[in-house]
Amino acid sequence: MLVTAVRYVDGEPVASGTLDEMRVEPSERTELNRFVWAGLIDPTPAELDEVIAHFALHPLAAEDAHRSHQRPKAERYGEWLFVVLRTAAYLDAPETIEFGEIQLFASPHAVVVIRRGQPAALHGVRARLEADPSSLRSGSVAVVHAVIDEVVDGYERCLAGLDDDVSEVELEVFADDHPTSERVVGRGYFLQRELLGLHRALHPLALAVTHLRTDSLVTSAPEWDAYFRDVDDHLARQQDQVSTLRELLGAALAAYSNQLSLRQNEDMRRISAWVAIVAVPTMIAGIYGMNFEHMPELGWAGGYPAALSVMLVSCLGLWLWFRRSGWL
Repeated sequence: MLVTAVRYVDGEPVASGTLDEMRVEPSERTELNRFVWAGLIDPTPAELDEVIAHFALHPLAAEDAHRSHQRPKAERYGEWLFVVLRTAAYLDAPETIEFGEIQLFASPHAVVVIRRGQPAALHGVRARLEADPSSLRSGSVAVVHAVIDEVVDGYERCLAGLDDDVSEVELEVFADDHPTSERVVGRGYFLQRELLGLHRALHPLALAVTHLRTDSLVTSAPEWDAYFRDVDDHLARQQDQVSTLRELLGAALAAYSNQLSLRQNEDMRRISAWVAIVAVPTMIAGIYGMNFEHMPELGWAGGYPAALSVMLVSCLGLWLWFRRSGWL
């Protein structure tokens, strides 16, 4: 669905409407301060074909436009720069990240932004740019930077949520009430999966932004290199943060596994100690329960209390010994 198409001249929106109404004439295409910004949300194949035909996109770019769930990248097809971004939104209750996708086609005279998925919203990007006409005077490069910067800000919000979740897992691992292994391990696994998904969005995008800084769209407006470098720095820091969170979560789960093993060993020692204590009276009772005629103690009047005394003293002695050894 075509959301809007706006024509900008010297940083100001001068008209909006259909693509045909917003056409940039060939004589105007050399002027960087004149361009059209078209936005689409979950377009149908027919709508994509209309956009492809209107802007005369390269056949390979047209093929990419019809493919969703692509790896983040930046490629050039003739006069068109093609950028794929993975958007991310953190959902607090299920502790998951919902991913979407943005495909961005940019040339000196036009920008086409295709959004797919619920988290692909670009909250206030157009409004912020229109509030600062000096940015839009630079042309479509300002839109490219603003869209990428908004996506990177979304990663920041996801990392803040995941950081809280990892901290909670660490507190659970070292809590005194010994949480159930199913809860801790299950939560840790799903958080590891979300961190991996975020890494898969961040890492290729960092490479794409580095490549963008050498693209003709950016080099033609050298004042924007500092802004793209800033985005590059943010992505590098976010990658480090993802790696740190993955290491912290892995260390917490390893510590929990060690704690679980220690608790299991302690349980086994207690069980073994009680088995040893019970074995002594069982052995004595078993001996004197044998049906032999010639057993000297059977005719002894004090044999019964003596046997009970031996059992009691032996059990008490073993209990004290295991207690002192830390097994009970």
